[in-house]
Amino acid sequence: MSFFNSIINLFGTKSSRDFKKLAPFAEKINEYFKTLENLSNDELRDKTQSFKKLIEESIKSENNDLIKLHKKINSQEFLLNPDDLVYEEIESLNKIILKKVDGVLDGIKEEAFAVIKETARRFFLNDSIKVTTSSFDRELVKEREYIEVVEDTSIWKTTWKSGGVSKKWDMIHYDVQLMGGIVLHEGKIAEMQTGEGKTLVATLPIYLNALSSFGVHVVTVNDYLAKRDAEWMRPLFEFHQLSVDCIDNHTPNSEARRKAYQADITYGTNSEFGFDYLRDNMASSKQDLVQKKLNFAIIDEVDSVLIDDARTPLIISGAVKHQGNEAFQKLKPLVEKIVKAQKDFVSKEFSDLKNLLSNNQDKDAGVKLLRIYRGLPKNKSLIKFLSEDGIKTLLQKTENKYLQDQGKEMHIIDNDLFFTIDEKNNSTELTDKGIDFLSNFSEDKDFFILPDIGAEIAKLELLDNKEETKIQKNKLIQDFSIKSERIHTLNQLLKAYTLFEKDIEYVIMENKVKIVDEQTGRVMDGRRYSDGLHQAIEAKENCKIEAATQTLASITLQNFFRMYNKLSGMTGTASTESGEFWDIYKLDVVEVPTNKPILRSDENDLVYKTNKEKYNAVVEKIIDLNNQNRPVLVGTTSVEISELISRVLKKSNIRHNVLNAKLHKQEADIVAEAGESKSVTIATNMAGRGTDIKLANGVKENGGLAILGTERHDSRRVDRQLRGRSGRQGDPGSSQFFVSLEDNLMRLFGSDRIAKLMDRMGHKEGEVIQHGMITKSIERAQKKIEENNFGIRKRLLEYDDVMNLQRKQIYSKRRNALIGDKLSLDIYNSFAETLYELLNNYNDSRDYKNFSNDFLKIFSLELNLNESEFKTESIEILNRKMYEYVFNCYRSKIKQIKEDSFPVVNSIYLDESNNYKNIIIPFSDGVIGLNVISNLEESHNTNGESIIKDFERCIVLSIIDRYWKEHLREMDDLRQSVQGAVYEQKDPLLIYKFESLDLYKKMQNKIDLDIISFLFKAQLPSRNKQNISEAKLQTQFGKAERGQELKINNSQKNNFSNQTNSSGNNTPLSRRQRRMQERGRRR
Repeated sequence: MSFFNSIINLFGTKSSRDFKKLAPFAEKINEYFKTLENLSNDELRDKTQSFKKLIEESIKSENNDLIKLHKKINSQEFLLNPDDLVYEEIESLNKIILKKVDGVLDGIKEEAFAVIKETARRFFLNDSIKVTTSSFDRELVKEREYIEVVEDTSIWKTTWKSGGVSKKWDMIHYDVQLMGGIVLHEGKIAEMQTGEGKTLVATLPIYLNALSSFGVHVVTVNDYLAKRDAEWMRPLFEFHQLSVDCIDNHTPNSEARRKAYQADITYGTNSEFGFDYLRDNMASSKQDLVQKKLNFAIIDEVDSVLIDDARTPLIISGAVKHQGNEAFQKLKPLVEKIVKAQKDFVSKEFSDLKNLLSNNQDKDAGVKLLRIYRGLPKNKSLIKFLSEDGIKTLLQKTENKYLQDQGKEMHIIDNDLFFTIDEKNNSTELTDKGIDFLSNFSEDKDFFILPDIGAEIAKLELLDNKEETKIQKNKLIQDFSIKSERIHTLNQLLKAYTLFEKDIEYVIMENKVKIVDEQTGRVMDGRRYSDGLHQAIEAKENCKIEAATQTLASITLQNFFRMYNKLSGMTGTASTESGEFWDIYKLDVVEVPTNKPILRSDENDLVYKTNKEKYNAVVEKIIDLNNQNRPVLVGTTSVEISELISRVLKKSNIRHNVLNAKLHKQEADIVAEAGESKSVTIATNMAGRGTDIKLANGVKENGGLAILGTERHDSRRVDRQLRGRSGRQGDPGSSQFFVSLEDNLMRLFGSDRIAKLMDRMGHKEGEVIQHGMITKSIERAQKKIEENNFGIRKRLLEYDDVMNLQRKQIYSKRRNALIGDKLSLDIYNSFAETLYELLNNYNDSRDYKNFSNDFLKIFSLELNLNESEFKTESIEILNRKMYEYVFNCYRSKIKQIKEDSFPVVNSIYLDESNNYKNIIIPFSDGVIGLNVISNLEESHNTNGESIIKDFERCIVLSIIDRYWKEHLREMDDLRQSVQGAVYEQKDPLLIYKFESLDLYKKMQNKIDLDIISFLFKAQLPSRNKQNISEAKLQTQFGKAERGQELKINNSQKNNFSNQTNSSGNNTPLSRRQRRMQERGRRR
């Protein structure tokens, strides 16, 4: 260790090296700060305008070039002959602009930070500040109470409302906060301890980067913080004539939300920023778009957003036509019977186990113990029994034996069970005994047995009667589909009854099942378990079973935030996940020193054998601290535990408050009392993040706030957040965790060595172990789980990376169609690619007749080549000739459409009795009809040119949306089905990549063919203006918390085509059904 310490002393730790880099910046900022003191208020405010002019001058030439290029692409000549090089030049110029602006911001950052610090100082020292009124002030005074305009003078009050409370500005930036601001501006994560004023730190890079007018997004974990922080920090920025808004104050897709995104600084929750991105890529008109380019985001509580919330993607879903919710109610009685049968069997095994142990028959006892564990691992009697001497060791020894050779002998354990439970992987599986048990309640003995569809189809192929073969095949596939869904529903109900507990994983509120976030302890409104599990829990709890949904758009938070030009974040607990931040986001974690030394005393963990002993010790400690007149915050991991401790304290007549997911509405009042002398607050993880507990008079002298943790969380960050509630800004305090071998963390990962140690030492009931080595052992167990969770999140991201490549291309095409800039280019590229693909397919055979037929089917045109040309010319020459022919025919086609439609539309416009704004123009290709929405005034002003743009746009959007929705469903099925590849020792991700690429190519080919086909075949069914009606545009509404499914109903899916292709009864198997068949074969 001495050598290691000498190396550290030589090179220094990362924290010390970071501090040496940051300290000179703080000194330079303070030098500028001193020079600003003598400036008048107007001169201080003018600094912002001078910074903006400096930025404008640096990119003046590039902006002029962009104006010229945009004029070019809007010209009629360019629309007829679009050039991709022009768009590439625009993209190149935008990159140059971003680079130049970043250079200017780096050059002025110290002075800009000093400007904000001086502004904060003047707000702190004065009750009001007077400046010369600007046009910005005159607009702002209509909305803000803290501004008054008297003639040409604006009076800025330094007291205003934030979070419903009127407060006087009382903050000036510390040196460590200046350092934190530099870290954020550089696109890194600033780890600052709780109570160090991270919200104030963020004002520095927010102001600096807002000077570019490209937009700064401040991301929070919930809407309360977003609104509060926006209200509290807003005057600081608005004083410098920077606009500020919060998206959570406005309805999605509204004009107000669009205006919020146009502000220089925009606050909001991570989920709403992500959902707005998805909504924009489902929009059916330009008016529905709200976001501009994603420039710079500062994420508050960055570990919560980019680590915890990243477990679940953002999903916008719609109801499916066939819901099948009655299956849950029908199967519920059967599941209750089989669960009862399993419990009865496990109870009998338990009795036999104890007899075997008393007779020293450890081998047979180990088999019984493992069977009980695989049958009901959450059985409370089992959990308590495992804490006895040697029992945990016996279980692990037996499990290791039967897991050898990939678990080939595990069937010996499982055969006597009705179903097996894998608690670590959160899964259940019905055994043959369980299938036989359930079949007794049905007249059909094969009610829960999947047919071997491959073998059955092979038999049917031998039949002579082809018509009968087809009928039998359809009947077989339909039977398999029904049974696979039935077994899937049954498995989800089994999980609901055996793995998901009320008041731990979820709570019942307003007769609805609401998920409790395991990281924060808060109710996640709107979030639902996927794949039918939520419906299963609703059936179990006798709640209303909500409709099943289908994904319409989705993205992971990782891929959303990686789209920003620059990303940074701040939190008090990032160092434990620094590896993940770098691997996924390329974000470096910089530890910023505290303004005052931390005085909190963090005691070693107290380890007990049973929960009963642990909770008794917690209550005794609370009473002891209460007698010392100290406030106590008791941290629990579930609603159930918080209520258990509350009941015990009531018996001891200890006054206390309870804060959990059921009582979240009382959070503000409970937190306000938590710092009072002798107050006891029992809270789930809700109180562990973003909660400021202020100590009352006299509390510091008694030792400050005491933190008691009733259990170690899976994540060290959550424990550190709980500890961080005490010892803020140099306050005294203490923290200690109480642990038992029955805790989930210890039971699954950490208790074997500690159990052996306690057995060897002969510990008796009520005795405790406390040592630094034990605490470190527990933290190693937490680290194991963190590494496992990182692997899960990374795997999720690897799958979404595949999806993201496809998503970007489809969304790019949609946006091109929606805005119209590159729509013509995309259509002409589709012509060229389709022609080349068609020619390439016939390159070897040169079959003129079939080629002509295929060309006619796609383009509805006679081939412009004779047979001799087709057979002798090269593909390149043929492609060029055919493209020119197709291009000219298409130009003639749309000219004809304009000539047919414009007179009718123009007559409606000139008819004074009509006051339509948008109209519906019906088109048809002879099979499918499509309504094109067009602006009446624009159609008149452009002499019908806008009708053609709207015609192309509606066709492209409609067809893309139809196939993309089907593709998302196929990708969901594919992801589930490839997981079976592990049994063949293959990488599921690799198979997913190959098959998804094939699916995407097929979808893209269908999209191109359908677009071309409709464009060439489309006609106006009638030129009668009676067939043209008013269009009432609808926008999609919806709001969601993080990580949930945002649902839209059928009436809101107007941007998705309702066209459907007719299909036969021969329904193909879904990938989930094929996966279930494979499981049946393996069994």
